[in-house]
Amino acid sequence: QVQLVESGGGLVQAGGSLRLSCAASGRTVSAYVMGWFRQAPGKEREFVAALNRSGASTYYADSVKGRFTISRDNAKNTVYLQMNSLKAEDTAVYYCAARARAMISISNYGRREAYEYWGQGTQVTVSS
Repeated sequence: QVQLVESGGGLVQAGGSLRLSCAASGRTVSAYVMGWFRQAPGKEREFVAALNRSGASTYYADSVKGRFTISRDNAKNTVYLQMNSLKAEDTAVYYCAARARAMISISNYGRREAYEYWGQGTQVTVSS
């Protein structure tokens, strides 16, 4: 079992950048599919980005493609979400998620039901 703790959220102006961190304990992140999701007030939790277990493949929601980058530091047992060119619509609570088994299909990376472990979330607020 893995425990996940997010950090790095905050208030930033539109066009700015933030880097979120997801620190894992209990097991190494390289044993998991890792994902980032977000939930805005009054909306469902939605997929943002994911990284497969080998770290060789990344997946992004269309709304963040080209602006956000997911990465992993095995030595620090941490997954990151670099967010650039932030927009007001990126405002949400961002959650880190993990899945121990490999995904059966690419489409599953974006399904929150496919992930077994979740962090508590970190708030990101983008002012316009």
